[in-house]
Amino acid sequence: MSEEAFRLLIVDDEPNIRSGLAKGLKREVDELDTAADADEAIAKFAATDYQLAIVDVRLNCNITGIELVRQMLSQRPQTTVIVITAHGTVETAVDAMRAGAFDFIAKPLDLNLVRQQVAKARAHHLLQSENSRLRSELAGAGEISGIIGGSAAMQSVYHQIRQVASTEATVMIQGESGTGKELIARAVHDLSDRSAGPFIAVNLGAMPETLLESELFGHEKGSFSGASRQKPGCFEQAAGGTLFLDEVTEMSAKSQVDLLRVLESQQFTRVGGESVLTADARIVSATNRSVATLIEEGTFREDLYYRLNVIPIEVPSLRQRGDDIPLLVEHFLRLFCDRHRRSQKTLDRDAMTMMAQARWPGNVRQLRNVIERMVVTHTGDTITAADLPRELSVASTGVSPTNQSLAEAVEACERSIISAALAECNCHREKTAQRLGVSIRTLHYKMGRYGLH
Repeated sequence: MSEEAFRLLIVDDEPNIRSGLAKGLKREVDELDTAADADEAIAKFAATDYQLAIVDVRLNCNITGIELVRQMLSQRPQTTVIVITAHGTVETAVDAMRAGAFDFIAKPLDLNLVRQQVAKARAHHLLQSENSRLRSELAGAGEISGIIGGSAAMQSVYHQIRQVASTEATVMIQGESGTGKELIARAVHDLSDRSAGPFIAVNLGAMPETLLESELFGHEKGSFSGASRQKPGCFEQAAGGTLFLDEVTEMSAKSQVDLLRVLESQQFTRVGGESVLTADARIVSATNRSVATLIEEGTFREDLYYRLNVIPIEVPSLRQRGDDIPLLVEHFLRLFCDRHRRSQKTLDRDAMTMMAQARWPGNVRQLRNVIERMVVTHTGDTITAADLPRELSVASTGVSPTNQSLAEAVEACERSIISAALAECNCHREKTAQRLGVSIRTLHYKMGRYGLH
């Protein structure tokens, strides 16, 4: 992306100051103008888009430099203004900042200091421009049910969603954990003729078999111990809408048979009941596992797979859609700054580069977690690469930094692996322990050691 011209306006009633600054700063900017008073400054400011203005507080005219700053910023708020004065008091500095000044420099001027401030202002402007560009892209990227992403990989997903939404075909969404499969399912629902109906989501992997039948099909009062009232199941609740079955490959053999029967007959009965009810819900399922492998292993029914997988949608991992990372970062920064009542934060270029190069085994869910953590714990408005979690640095390079000991590198790698596994398993500790091949006690110890709570 090419950088736009960076223009500077110097406003000072002393000719020597104007010429000295103009000569000393001409290499720091692309274009430079000067003004001897407020009237000249206002006229030039109205005619030219200046990214930076250096304004003296005391001008030999009817308004002060502070008032000039207010007028400039009311006309063009994105301009950065640096105030200079020979009367450097705390009160003057406070007035300048209240008027919207970016910084305050006292005379006699140190040209090197001024150059540093100009460079700082230029970097600030560049960051603002980049954030503005990202917001513009963000406004157009999440055009389907709040999904963020304009990459080619996501455009392909959008095309599939639009193709299938208006039909009644069952959809199976496949992709790694944390890629946003439920968002895709919601998008299918929102663009369908059933959008006015309910969207009911149930996580089959987090539910024991003894409760799953009742959860899906409902139960009658007294049908089992604790059934104190009649309860409609997910199929009834989703009538006229969409039923999203997440982690569908985690179902037991019996539950698979029960689901297949409903899909084939479009009928079911509540647990303990006799009345036959009609299933009027569109089925969208999702899994993060290889269904072909499960069928070969005999743990998932092939006939059920064909019933569920009429229309397959493959969701790309975050590694496959790296162009979307800046958009996602900007989105989550705004979301969590608003949610946690923090001032708006930004990532500098090095931090954004590290985010883009990280492996993200936990995908968008992991990125979201990292951004929320930074919003809550970081005190400044700009997040640098040094502020990011250590595991991102290790993950982006594939090796530990050279100033780490072997033990430190091993710990950083272990922390990264555990953090990613937690993200993939939705922070379900028993599943995480199983995924990592350790006992739940060992996982708790490691989480405490690395602060992963």
